[in-house]
Amino acid sequence: MDVLIHLFVGLHIIGIAALLGGFFTQMKAMGRGDARFVPAMLHGALTMLVTGAILVGLNQADDHHVNSIKIGIKLALLIVILGLVYVKRDDEKIDKSLFGLVGLFTTANVFIAVLWT
Repeated sequence: MDVLIHLFVGLHIIGIAALLGGFFTQMKAMGRGDARFVPAMLHGALTMLVTGAILVGLNQADDHHVNSIKIGIKLALLIVILGLVYVKRDDEKIDKSLFGLVGLFTTANVFIAVLWT
């Protein structure tokens, strides 16, 4: 079971990398006001959602303690991220504040995962 959990942790990290990588590639455009949500950001957020749900299930099945409050906060942030990226994915220009919010929430999600023990 540990191998399976570690496999999905790796896939979850790949999802985070896709979402943050897409954000970072658009930061220069954000400064000019031309930022847009690239497909990697949507795919990364979806990967995070699916692998995160699987990880919760696998950890519960393996009788590991799952902090429901932590997972709930991370899920709420991810749903906001996913909603913004999905709804605005076809827009040519995204408002700086919305684009920055996605980067902020993604970074917050990473720090919640790492620091909240």
